[in-house]
Amino acid sequence: MDTLLTWSLLVLTLPTENATARMRFWRALKAKGCAALRDGIYLLPYAEAHESTLRELAAAIAESGGTAHLLRAPSLDASQDAEFRGLFDRADEYAGFIRALADARKTVSGQSAAELTKLQRRLRKDYEAIVATDYFPDESATRAEAAWQDFIAHVDTVLSPGEPHSADRAIRSLSVADYQGRKWATRQRMWVDRVASAWLISRFIDRDARFIWLTSPDACPADALGFDFDGAAFTHVGERVTFEVLIASFGLDKDPALLRLGEMVHALDVGGAPVPEAIGFEAVMAGARERVAGDDQLLDEMGRVLDSLYTHFASAAKSQDAGGRS
Repeated sequence: MDTLLTWSLLVLTLPTENATARMRFWRALKAKGCAALRDGIYLLPYAEAHESTLRELAAAIAESGGTAHLLRAPSLDASQDAEFRGLFDRADEYAGFIRALADARKTVSGQSAAELTKLQRRLRKDYEAIVATDYFPDESATRAEAAWQDFIAHVDTVLSPGEPHSADRAIRSLSVADYQGRKWATRQRMWVDRVASAWLISRFIDRDARFIWLTSPDACPADALGFDFDGAAFTHVGERVTFEVLIASFGLDKDPALLRLGEMVHALDVGGAPVPEAIGFEAVMAGARERVAGDDQLLDEMGRVLDSLYTHFASAAKSQDAGGRS
């Protein structure tokens, strides 16, 4: 250990007559991942963001009738540095999370899409809470990340069996005029990327499109244009999901609203930068898939949702452009 760490210490006395305030402050200290050196003395590795949070907490404690002093000090030596680091060991929390994933995995096959979405969101929140306070990640963090990614992949296979692998090929520029009145085929019981791609096809590429919902990719007719499965005419390429590949293929990437939708579909399908609207869309999608009778009805219902989101994103883009010109 070459460099000794500097630590932020919060020395406090919580208000004795306000039980609600005491509980709130204890929860805040726990949520931040503070280590207790002893009663009333809490420790975090120094960082400006950490210290700013502790400073705000100290002010709130003082306003509630307690006392709080924020100090900063380096470790005296390597032994003390290692001791303080050890107070932030998250191995037990990660082990508990991995056990929770194993238990959840046993129930996945029997749950609806809405239930799986809710389960995955709850477990993601638990995982991110541990990661947020793991200031010194080690092998246990690596194992937990691998278990989490494996769980996500398992849920994806249930929600969307036959999910395509990314192809390594160029995306060709195509003319919309050459793709009119065609048959388009994808796997049945659509999930996010497929339903968004079908909407994009019918709304921007081929307004007379006819869709075939396949029980298996092998059942794709020779005269149909497949999308979102391995070997399909349009599928994942590089980092792009099928929806993004269709946008690029047909020169629709000058439309900021479609690009924004692409970010949402990408985040929901393979992960990535969070998009505020994604959680709501995912919930509506899960509920609709449980409620409607088949993929034609699913496309009809989710198509209206995508129409509304497209209009919303288009209006936001226009407002941003107008603001930039003013």
